[in-house]
Amino acid sequence: MSGAAGRPRGMAGGPGWLLLPLLLPLLLLLLVPGGLGKPTVRQERARPGAAQQQQQQHHEDGPGFQYDHEAFLGKEEARSFDQLSPEESRERLGKIVDRIDENKDGYLTTEELKNWIKRVQKRYIYENVAKVWKDYDLNKDNKIAWEEYKQATYGYYLENPEEFQDATDRHSFKKMLPRDERRFKTADLDGDLAATREEFTAFLHPEEFEHMKNIVVLETLEDIDKNEDGFVDQDEYIADMFANEEGGPEPDWVITEREQFSDFRDLNKDGKMDKEEIQHWILPQDYDHALAEARHLVYESDVDKDQKLTKEEVLDNWNMFVGSQATNYGEDLTRNHDEL
Repeated sequence: MSGAAGRPRGMAGGPGWLLLPLLLPLLLLLLVPGGLGKPTVRQERARPGAAQQQQQQHHEDGPGFQYDHEAFLGKEEARSFDQLSPEESRERLGKIVDRIDENKDGYLTTEELKNWIKRVQKRYIYENVAKVWKDYDLNKDNKIAWEEYKQATYGYYLENPEEFQDATDRHSFKKMLPRDERRFKTADLDGDLAATREEFTAFLHPEEFEHMKNIVVLETLEDIDKNEDGFVDQDEYIADMFANEEGGPEPDWVITEREQFSDFRDLNKDGKMDKEEIQHWILPQDYDHALAEARHLVYESDVDKDQKLTKEEVLDNWNMFVGSQATNYGEDLTRNHDEL
């Protein structure tokens, strides 16, 4: 965090979408005879702030395209970049640059980059919903009822509880089912227990919808608050991002995070975060993630320091753009540019 405002430092990305693949509240379904999906434990919460700590530290303290690639792509997705030669990547990135340049003046401004990043993000969210829709709309009525989702996601577990002998697995599924139901009902604005595409999008991506923010905060609190006192103290905050398994001294970034907690997370200085402070942490109202990413890209690529980028400056720093939200997890480099 920087300055008195306590906002995330100059990292590219921010709350709500940097780690979208980690935010998706879907179970992976392994098909088994009988049509039911055998569930495996999934990511339990949609919490935008989970990885911000490392983002802040790396962007402030180190260069490193590898960090950008892994933070923006995930390790597996970053490998998809290897599908293209540097020449192919530069050529396709050049076509994307032409599309970002809204006024066709040969320069990319921070505003143009911000608009493009927001467009890409919106597309990503709705494409993701479209990809999984058929897995849950079992009766093909263009809605997903809670019972359909529960059957597709938890049906195997509910009908075969004896197969889940591991106490941790049983606890996880028993915990996730009511949480999913609570989130589903919050997303279901008309209360008919059948989600439209927009409502299902809110269910899968609650951090993107105003009426879902309380759910994001509540799930964050429930997951980090190990002593179940309704607050997140400093040790719980640190334990969510760092496990000192070897028992040695804490690394410098953890010490810095303890300072961040005291200076910027714990706003009323009572030694813990309540729901309001958690929301300020993970869903800050004064932080525009797309603008931060755009500024980051311009700062890192603007050789002549004129506050805008030529195509040459972008292509000269193509590694960073491959690892940026500006190319949607690298996927825009492998799809036909006419689709964008």
